[in-house]
Amino acid sequence: MSRLTDLLRQLRAIEPGLARRLETEIAALADRRAFGLNFERHSSEAGEPIHPGLVSTGKIELGGDKPFHAVINAENEHALRALLFTHRGRVDCIYLDPPYNTGAKDWKYNNHYVADDDRYRHSKWLSFMERRLLLARELLNPADSVLIVTIDEKEYLRLGLLLEQTFPDGRMQMVSSVINPAGAGRAAEFARTDEYIFFVRIGRSRVLADQRQEERRPVTWDTLRRSDIASRRGTAKGGPSQFFPIYVDRRTGFIAGIGEPLPGDMPRTGAPVRPGCVAVFPVRPDGTEMNWGLTPDAARNRLRQGYLRAGRRTAGAPQEYAIGYLTGGIVSDIEAGHVEVTGRAPDGSVVAGYVTGRLVMPTTAWNRPSHDAQRFGTEILKDLLPGRRFPFPKSLYAVEDCLRHFLADKPAAVVVDFFAGSGTTTHATFRLNRQDGGRRTSIAITNNEVAEGEQAGLRARGLHPGDPQWEARGICEHITKPRTAAAATGRTPEGMPVKGDYRFTDEFPMAAGFEENIEFFTLTYDAGEFTRIAPLLWMRAGARGRRIEDVSAGWAVADSYGILADPGHTEDFIKALDDRVEVAFVVTEDDPLFESVAHALPAHVEPVHLRSFDL
Repeated sequence: MSRLTDLLRQLRAIEPGLARRLETEIAALADRRAFGLNFERHSSEAGEPIHPGLVSTGKIELGGDKPFHAVINAENEHALRALLFTHRGRVDCIYLDPPYNTGAKDWKYNNHYVADDDRYRHSKWLSFMERRLLLARELLNPADSVLIVTIDEKEYLRLGLLLEQTFPDGRMQMVSSVINPAGAGRAAEFARTDEYIFFVRIGRSRVLADQRQEERRPVTWDTLRRSDIASRRGTAKGGPSQFFPIYVDRRTGFIAGIGEPLPGDMPRTGAPVRPGCVAVFPVRPDGTEMNWGLTPDAARNRLRQGYLRAGRRTAGAPQEYAIGYLTGGIVSDIEAGHVEVTGRAPDGSVVAGYVTGRLVMPTTAWNRPSHDAQRFGTEILKDLLPGRRFPFPKSLYAVEDCLRHFLADKPAAVVVDFFAGSGTTTHATFRLNRQDGGRRTSIAITNNEVAEGEQAGLRARGLHPGDPQWEARGICEHITKPRTAAAATGRTPEGMPVKGDYRFTDEFPMAAGFEENIEFFTLTYDAGEFTRIAPLLWMRAGARGRRIEDVSAGWAVADSYGILADPGHTEDFIKALDDRVEVAFVVTEDDPLFESVAHALPAHVEPVHLRSFDL
């Protein structure tokens, strides 16, 4: 396909119309390529053949009819090759936090840790990354997608060149992001506070603007004195209960108390005296006695809440102090969260304003408190998995922001992370879905490597890779899967409610969990059985609803897809396809027969050609 892409690029400059028609035809042929579930033998780094399939190891169903997220325990290069059959050209975003190649024992090349003094450390890392990025390129939607890669100063120069080479048509920018405001101390060196994030935009992908809450319109304090002459003191409309003294402290200018209504025949001078205070009544500059807009009890309540205050003083005026209050509409807006209270004035009245945001494009230098990896990466992981540790997890909100800049307008986006680590990307996808009701799905891939520091202790107990006790301490089993489950359910692995609250864009208790569906898988390299292939077909069809596990009858139809294993049942199969079915897998070695069945399918059903497999 890369050679075809190059030729089409040349043709676009000469005959753009013809180039577009050819692209359409090539896309149609690509969609009908044989799905190949006999699985051609791919080679691993060691040259060994692999036969991809998936085995389910559990699921969480909290999202109703929403599609499922997937967490896959696998060596990521092998898993990516399997995903080429299910998601080639269908992924909207790939987020990666690869090994930074610091010289620590954080990654292996051909099953050996790469040491700091390895002469070929950089070239090994580049080779390791290139193979995976080439596969990532095949997964990304060429019309509109983004690749996001985080890195530090050890490899950012080489990574930038590799990305330019791998994605020659991509538009790349690098952002500097503060993840450790205190700085990582180093002897005789600058303390490092930031890392780098590469964004490679493909096709028409664009950066979406931030909604910055930078402008606030202060609330309006209305005068408490009624303005209409029909509401003056002594009238039926004014009533008998709203002419009362408000005592203002002469020294501070603050309201000190609220008195009782005066009888209709009592002059203002007859009101009780409060030492050190002036009794303020609702009186116009011309001396006309009016009424307040509240009764004494309502005014006292407003005062306690900070919604009543004394304003400007006019010496010698019939009403010496202006009295202001917040109307019922503004009070309701405060209670509903439409007005933000940012503090209190010295007199106890609220400082509040309507938040008005303006769309601002994000800059290439991020210094956001929410991106602190210790507070919002490590500490959040401690809340989710008490007693379990994972080195340097990303801030949940930093990953969320990265995704939001590209997926805020894609509620059904597919996100892949094949260096999933603790599972932050899946967790961030949950957050985005909750904020806008989205149905985005994530595919998280991580191996089950046991940390180097733990291996010696396990071996001392006579345990080895493959033993259940050994595997239980691996990254996927010990961290990724339980973290994903804890985030979704709001319960720790021990069954206790997760402590703490989410912050920033969407604040709510972590124990509330998320309305999401997740299934956990292990990649198998011996997919001769249909049950191992079934999850891949289900994922190819959107990973939602019931999964077809048996086609021994010759055909089967589930919620979103169908499988015609024996073309002799074509008529019955087509009759069973309702409006919910989007994909039909047709199993045959006969290309003309496949085309005949594809032509007979309903227009809304996508045909996918499968070569024969062991049923």
